Amino acid sequence: MDLIFFGMQGAGKGTLGKQISEKYGFKMFETGEALRKLSKEESELGKKVKSIIEAGHLVSNEVVMEIVENFLHNLQPGENALFDGIPRKVEQANLLNELLNNHGRKYMAVLIDIKKETALKRLTTRRICGKCKAVYPADYKEPSCKACGGELTTRADDNDEAIKTRLNAFENETVPAIDLYKDKLIKINGEPYIDEVFKLAITALDPILK
Repeated sequence: MDLIFFGMQGAGKGTLGKQISEKYGFKMFETGEALRKLSKEESELGKKVKSIIEAGHLVSNEVVMEIVENFLHNLQPGENALFDGIPRKVEQANLLNELLNNHGRKYMAVLIDIKKETALKRLTTRRICGKCKAVYPADYKEPSCKACGGELTTRADDNDEAIKTRLNAFENETVPAIDLYKDKLIKINGEPYIDEVFKLAITALDPILK
């Protein structure tokens, strides 16, 4: 069973996705990370991605699906996938579903559900490690990352105006995509602290994944 992770910015989707992948042995697909990795390869797909990035163009849905197809081909027999950061829109959701169906893969969607006010508060107070990109909430007072010692900074686009633009895009573009999975959607309360959210996720996913 593959999982497609959704969550408003600030929901902790990336962090929870990593925790779930580690617990259940999933291979995690992160769109940005997949693009960066492929752009360093000498394969035909890698060269295509590199040329698109270097030209400053957005990667089309068709190319993104090529990347997903490549990812699926590299999975080990019986290995499950967790998709983070895809799909972002209805068109992309339809293409992803078609691809997964063609590969005979079973999948469900997971929504880490938080209020818009919570997202705005978290995003304006969080800090990010410059080295490993770990994210720390406002109540973490140390100046450096506990994982790698990197300096913690605030993202340039973590300001009220930019954040509201991203949250509006989620509501207008991603929520309609989530609606496509309403018959196979698990909602998890993302309002508590991440450790509690992880416990809620395990309670919801254990009966399905074990």
